Formats: sequence, C-alpha cells, structure tokens
Amino acid sequence: MTNTLNQHYEEKVRPCIDLIDSLRSLGVEQDLALPAIAVIGDQSSGKSSVLEALSGVALPRGNGIVTRCPLELKMKRTKAGQKWSGKIKYRDYSEDLGKPAEVDEKIRKEHVLNVSTAQEVLAGKGCGISHELISLAIASPDIPDLTLIDLPGIARVAVKGQPENIGEQIKTLIRTFIAKQETINLVVVPCNVDIATTEALQMAQEEDPEKKRTLGVLTKPDLVDKGAEKTVIEIVQNKVIVLKKGYMVVKCRGQKDILDDMSLNKALKNEQAFFRNHQVFSALYDDNNAGVPLLARKLTLELVEHINMNPNPNPNPNPFYNLLTY
Repeated sequence: MTNTLNQHYEEKVRPCIDLIDSLRSLGVEQDLALPAIAVIGDQSSGKSSVLEALSGVALPRGNGIVTRCPLELKMKRTKAGQKWSGKIKYRDYSEDLGKPAEVDEKIRKEHVLNVSTAQEVLAGKGCGISHELISLAIASPDIPDLTLIDLPGIARVAVKGQPENIGEQIKTLIRTFIAKQETINLVVVPCNVDIATTEALQMAQEEDPEKKRTLGVLTKPDLVDKGAEKTVIEIVQNKVIVLKKGYMVVKCRGQKDILDDMSLNKALKNEQAFFRNHQVFSALYDDNNAGVPLLARKLTLELVEHINMNPNPNPNPNPFYNLLTY
C-alpha cells in the first residue's frame, strides 16, 4: 500500500496510537476510556475483505459466524525494507508469527490434531461467541498506522450448532464497544443493499444518535445493478443518511479473486483501475472518496482527531487526553 500520510501526521499519529495500545495491553480499559475504531457489519457485508485490504493479512472469512471473538488488529508501519512481523496474544498466551499466512490458522483454522486455535480457547468449540479479546499486532512497511477492533457479523437466525439467541448475544457484544463515546463506529455496508434497512447502521445510529462517531464504508460496488449507481453516489456524497464523518467506497477481493490466488497488491491495482475508469464512480475517486489507501488515511486521521477531542465537559478533563495533546 502506498504511503498516504505526510510526514507531519506520521510524527503525530504513531505516539498516540502506541500509547493507546500500551494502555489497552495493561488492561486499564475498564477504568480509563480508550479511543478505538470498532468495525461492524451484517454477515456477508464485506467486513473481512476491508480489514484484509487494510492490513495485508488474510483474516478469517467464510460462511456463518467467522469472527467469534473481538479481534484487536494493531497495525504499525515500519521503514521500507523491514520484514513483516506479527504477534498474536490472548489470555496468558502469546506467539510470534513469521508470515501473514499464519494469521487465519492461529485464529480460526485447525491444521494440527489436538491444537486449539485462539477462538476455540476463548469461545469453545462450535459456533458460540466470547467477549474476550484476541490481539493481533503486525508490523510492515506496507500497512497504515492504525488500530481497529473487528467484531462478529450481525446474525439474524440461529443455524445448526448455535444458541437460539445468538443474534442477541452478538448485538450485546457489539453494543459494549459502539456505545462508548470514545469509539468511532466503522459501519461496513454492501452497495447492492438498501442502506436504510442495514442492521449494522441502525445499531450505530441507536448508540450514536447525533451521528458524530460513525463512518460508513460501502463495499462491492461492482455488484451494483446498472442504473443504480446514482444511489451509491448520493450515499457517499452524504445526501441520503447523513453522517458527520461521511462515507467511503472500496472494492476489495471477492471470493473468486481469492480462489484465483490474486495478491492483495494486485487487488489494490485493480481497485484503482476500477474507480478511475468507471463511467459513474470515477467522480467519487476524483473527490478522494474511493479506494482502500484513502480509507486508511481517513481512518488514521479520524482516530487522531477523536483522540484529541475532549468529550468531558468537566473543567478537570480526563488526564488521558492531556497525554495526547500536541
């Protein structure tokens, strides 16, 4: 991914995010509100594809409930030429990772007999969920300085192996994150559905009625019916459901691209070509509202802006925000 942050922001962003990550790793979040970006979406919204495109690693994806625990994805951009490195942590366990391909295996897939993955340890075997956090830290020259928290996709109907109230369990888990005033709610919505009926956006609006903390990301623009592109344009231009932080649109790898073994770098090049050459969506690209690299930039700047806002009207503000003043 090309570097989308200028040097001024690079110098400011990393210390802020490092401080937040350090405090969260010490377990102080229950006592001290820590800014975060929580990623939510209905099942099959393209949420995993967006996170994959931002991080450069293949996160768990598939049918049904794939994300069964909150996943804290800590990305740190390193100097050019440095090797990729990663570490997964949960409870008292931690393990260094040597390549991006190991991530899905450690979180979800079981390739070795009698070896449990992170989600099995925390949520048990089957289809249940857990509120316990899995932390995945990655460092690479090709990723943005950003920390995101991925949450289970919203399910409406229980399937085999799931508790009957799995939908309510997932919503309760999501609300514990998106209700916090310190959290930016990143809502992922496919372009080819009616955004007004999307449950993820409805939940975000319930917890953020003034729509100050919510950012919308539209996915799958290539699946929009011909003639319906105008609606997508109006949504991204903030003319349908107005959000203070606005909207972005991205085109990530689809299932066929993965089966064809398309690399993430190739997918980014295809995305750029798609928006540049599209008869309608090129207008969004020209306005800097389309593409994964621009989404990464916007998220990083939104997080830093959110950190530097003091939501406490008390004349004695939270000392955490003083630490982040620059």
